[in-house]
Amino acid sequence: MLRILGSRKTLCNGITRRDLLHVGGVGALGLGLGDLLRAETAKQRTPARPDGQAKACIFLFLFGSPPQHETFDPKPDAPREIQGEMQSIETALPGLRIGEGLPQIAGIADRLTVVRSMTHQYPIHCCAYVMSGMPKYSIPLETKPRAPEHWPFMGSVVDYLDGVKSGVKSPVMPRNMGLPWRFCSRGSSSNQAGPYGAFLGNGYDPFWTDFEGAGTTVVPKLNADSQTEKVLDPHAGIESSARFRLAPGCGLPKDISSRRFDARRHLLAQFDTARPGIDRLAAVADYDEHQQRAFSLIGSNRIRQALDVQREKAALRERYGMTLFGQSCLAARRLVEAGARFVTIFWDPFGPHGASVWDTHSNHYPRLKNYLLPVFDQSYSALIGDLDERGLLDETLVLCTSEHGRTPKIDSKPKGAARHHWSRAYSSVFAGGGMARGRVVGRTDAIAGDVVDTPVSPKDMQATTFRLLGFDEHATVPDHQGRPYPIAGDGRHRPELLG
Repeated sequence: MLRILGSRKTLCNGITRRDLLHVGGVGALGLGLGDLLRAETAKQRTPARPDGQAKACIFLFLFGSPPQHETFDPKPDAPREIQGEMQSIETALPGLRIGEGLPQIAGIADRLTVVRSMTHQYPIHCCAYVMSGMPKYSIPLETKPRAPEHWPFMGSVVDYLDGVKSGVKSPVMPRNMGLPWRFCSRGSSSNQAGPYGAFLGNGYDPFWTDFEGAGTTVVPKLNADSQTEKVLDPHAGIESSARFRLAPGCGLPKDISSRRFDARRHLLAQFDTARPGIDRLAAVADYDEHQQRAFSLIGSNRIRQALDVQREKAALRERYGMTLFGQSCLAARRLVEAGARFVTIFWDPFGPHGASVWDTHSNHYPRLKNYLLPVFDQSYSALIGDLDERGLLDETLVLCTSEHGRTPKIDSKPKGAARHHWSRAYSSVFAGGGMARGRVVGRTDAIAGDVVDTPVSPKDMQATTFRLLGFDEHATVPDHQGRPYPIAGDGRHRPELLG
């Protein structure tokens, strides 16, 4: 008996566990979880661009926003209240100086595209705005991930367009994966908007992993004046035995053995063979492809093997850093090797709000010097170097960005100082997959407060990403009513970024 109602306990991609249990209960037309996954959309063939170079994308999102001054746009000639306590250093790219807290990244700068002119109008935690084509944003939307105003996440768009272009709805590896756990699910900001399928449907949410392990390092406090909690943040240190796994609900239910699961799949295959004369009604036209998508989510061991970073040599794991961020970067490389298309790593809050986030409204310098910059420097440089050494960098686009930047002038009142939200000018860094090697794009004024040359919006980043992944940046995706929405909003691809 077909049943798609019941318990609201959801799986990793928004499907209920009851739905999965009833995938084998076929009705007259053999519908089940596959039908549930069917987006209520009109079929649209999206032309691929012949110059698409990237086979995969790794998207690093540093929630809370790093300061441009202490990372990729230092101002060594600015007054101390602008430059701050940290100096700049030379890099492998002649003429480029970056913050002294990133010495390993300085050594690989000739492989990067540094964009110093990111800009938009929302100095708030507008993660969903930066990750999607939506044209407007507001503070209330920050904690309403399912609000109808939201547009699909970049990875969700790639998942949808790949399915339409190829006709394959059940790839061996999920196309849209999120690490290390569902976005903001381990901190107090558990409903942060951003990486979701929006009007494409919950079936296009990222395929989430989860993390088993404890933090080993107490991180500098978010608020040195008032915080009493000591936070053992895994982003700063984990034991080597810690591991990634599929999020709860992404594996087979305990009462369904793999043999029973395979038997159900075989039974449905027999049913399909016996129904060639059944009319393909519009309501079930996508039955086959979405049934296959449902099975692909739970039936393959390739995901589990790719997530098992303990298969790597200890020396390589140490190179990435025995931290949650470092091991997430290593897992992302393994997932890409295994065929994943779009893998996102979220460095987001753990424990009390902001405990692992880059939102330095207080204790700015202790957090940067003793936690955030060293971890990022080691893990990011290892990821780029490892991809390059394996011959994967030219075909793997690596994006690293955040929702905004931080104020040019330092606030000296909080203990440890502070920089606050600032979106008029900030930095991002891109590599591989068709991005230029050894290029600086854009320029800010003398205090890194405003863009004075080559402004680049988050939508431009998206349009360029889609182009490199093989899609026309003017392509559209349909909402529930079939209305077309541009995949990158008003963004345009930027040839200044390309190699």
